[in-house]
Amino acid sequence: MKKLWIYLKAYRKESILAPLFKLLESLMDLLVPIVVADIINRGIGGNDRGLIVRYFLLLIGLALLGIGFSFVAQWMAAKASVGFASRLRQALFDHIQQLSYRELDSLGTDTMITRMTSDVNQVQNGLNLALRLLLRSPFIVFGAMIMAFTIDVRSAVIFAVVIPLLSLVVFGIMLMSIPLFAKVQAALDRLLGMTRENLTGVRVIRAFCKEKQEIDEFDRRNTLLTKLNEKVGRLSALMNPATFLMINFATIILIRTGALRVESGAILQGDVVALYNYMAMIVVELVKLASLIISINKALACGRRVQAMLETAPSMQYPDSMPETPEDTGMAVRFDHVSFAYAGAGDEALTDIDFSVRKGQTVGIIGGTGSGKTTVAQLISRFYDASSGCVKVNGLDVRQYPAGALTDRIGVVPQKAVLFQGTIRDNLKWGNENATDEELWEALETAQGTEVVRGKDGQLDAPVEQGGRNFSGGQRQRLTIARALVKKPEILILDDSASALDFATDLALRRAIANLLGSMTVFIISQRTSSVRSADRVLVLDDGRMAGFGTHDELMRDCEAYQEIYYSQFPEERNGTGVTA
Repeated sequence: MKKLWIYLKAYRKESILAPLFKLLESLMDLLVPIVVADIINRGIGGNDRGLIVRYFLLLIGLALLGIGFSFVAQWMAAKASVGFASRLRQALFDHIQQLSYRELDSLGTDTMITRMTSDVNQVQNGLNLALRLLLRSPFIVFGAMIMAFTIDVRSAVIFAVVIPLLSLVVFGIMLMSIPLFAKVQAALDRLLGMTRENLTGVRVIRAFCKEKQEIDEFDRRNTLLTKLNEKVGRLSALMNPATFLMINFATIILIRTGALRVESGAILQGDVVALYNYMAMIVVELVKLASLIISINKALACGRRVQAMLETAPSMQYPDSMPETPEDTGMAVRFDHVSFAYAGAGDEALTDIDFSVRKGQTVGIIGGTGSGKTTVAQLISRFYDASSGCVKVNGLDVRQYPAGALTDRIGVVPQKAVLFQGTIRDNLKWGNENATDEELWEALETAQGTEVVRGKDGQLDAPVEQGGRNFSGGQRQRLTIARALVKKPEILILDDSASALDFATDLALRRAIANLLGSMTVFIISQRTSSVRSADRVLVLDDGRMAGFGTHDELMRDCEAYQEIYYSQFPEERNGTGVTA
């Protein structure tokens, strides 16, 4: 938690003034029993109406001052806690954006969402309560004891005995409950992860009639979370009855002792009332403190989880400046004996991949499911770092590019077409925020998306719902391809991004990209041999290894893996009944 306090520095004044004004309010509360005792002893006992009126007005003044101090304290605490949470949430979001795919894979989406929402909110609430009550309650408790000593030392000894015992109970329960709150939040992570998975995959669940199994699994995890909450709730619930029991015994002893002291003439009746009021104050404040400690325990547990995420260091490092560019050899991408394994994976996803691509070439990448096609694309963009070997773009190792310098040169269309809430224009301008409408339409025409946009009300200003759910799969793919083309990248990577397109549209798309001016290098990752056969070079992957690299004709002659893929899609050509295209 200590590392999180840097986000509170901007609110140092509010963090000091909030508890200070709360202490001033507490001081007003501590003066009330003394005033009441004087009203009883001198006003009522001495039949002094003028004193009663004056002291009554004094009580009203103390109340008004207390309200004023409380208002300032509440406002300061709210400003500090909300500002702290805002800065912490922003820092957490910024940090997540800096993490590489390796850390994002290991942390998981559900965990990151929980950290930024539930955990940060718990920390905010805990800080707010701490600024207002963490000093106030102990101040009232010990202040009441000190005021009791000013009234009668023998009676005040009861306060001196009961307060340490109460503190032992309160802090003992607190120390036992802190680790349980951490377990509760971890169980909540797992439950939210399953909920998210079910909501996003609801169509698949229903298609396979798995509703009952998923409901049973949710019930199991929900029951586990409930039991953990009940366990920590039972432990926390011990605090109130234990403290009340001790306070009530102390009150009985105090009243008996006070009565004997009044009878002996050592103190007056008003003093006993003041002592009782101070004991009642301790009861109220300990109830508040018990609730406060529970909230602070939750905040501390959540704060540690947030801090753990902030301490997750990105595995990728970037230089501050661009190194001197080597002499232009016309080479766009070079894989130099590259191997790669995902974190926690037993086997390598890629093994000893070695090939070169010249600028302006179109390269097809094909292979079976899980053969490493997407991994190759992610290494070019440096979404991951190679475990061994070297990936070069324009003659430079990808690890020598400053942050953002490499991705500025590359346009990636991922397997899953993702659009963001807004308009079509907003989504296309992700590629180039300064792009003109003419450039947007040119990109759409190349991506075969013109008819999609013209068919929408508002055309470029047509709304896009979250995730692009108001578009079909093929429409989303064409728009994401257009978004990458607006960027006018040096290297364009189409990662199975035409899977939802029919063959005619796919063919038109490939021809349009081939006709683009300039020396753009294109990587087409596909399961279809028809999509890659016209490429300048085709990289064939088989279980993470290179099975071949060459033209379609060369691979049909020399590469058994490519032949197997090709003939599985065009069996009539194996039998000699079809016409080779």
